[in-house]
Amino acid sequence: MAEESGNRWAALEARVRSLLEKGEYEAAVTLVIEAFRPDVLASLSTRLDEDEANDALSLWSEAVWKDLRSFRWQASLRAWANGVAKHSCSRIIRKPHRHREQHLSSSAASWMAASIGASAAISSEQHQKLAVLRGMLDEDEQELLTLRIDRGLEWEEIAYILETNPAALRKRMERLKKKLEQLARDLGLLD
Repeated sequence: MAEESGNRWAALEARVRSLLEKGEYEAAVTLVIEAFRPDVLASLSTRLDEDEANDALSLWSEAVWKDLRSFRWQASLRAWANGVAKHSCSRIIRKPHRHREQHLSSSAASWMAASIGASAAISSEQHQKLAVLRGMLDEDEQELLTLRIDRGLEWEEIAYILETNPAALRKRMERLKKKLEQLARDLGLLD
């Protein structure tokens, strides 16, 4: 499945490059926005409420429209699109009137539950504890989980988005797993 996904992104990149080389900028931008829009919106929705996610998606679309021409292909198109989404999200988060509630997507919560050994049948009490667990993560930790687990990005792509190196990210993820395990123990999610 990962190979199929990789082929999908490689084919998309080839098509976008071809359109750009032919001078068909509008078609290239439209293709990028249509291809990445669902994933970008899902990613934004893990950190923002519905209205804010839609605002950030609009910012993302505008930035893609404006900046695709200057993209230098130093990273994958997927990494670039997710980096643009990260910056769009940050613009919304920095708004002074925003209430900064932090949320993880249900898939990230599910991953945490599975990775820390929670059973498949989670009670409502455990769901509440998982919500508390999610709230204990800082913004950077949530972002790392979202990019790696929800979006399934490769370490190199995440490194590009977060402007760091892949080895450092792997270490951060290992520390995060240990932190999640300890927090889960403290909350009684683990025996």
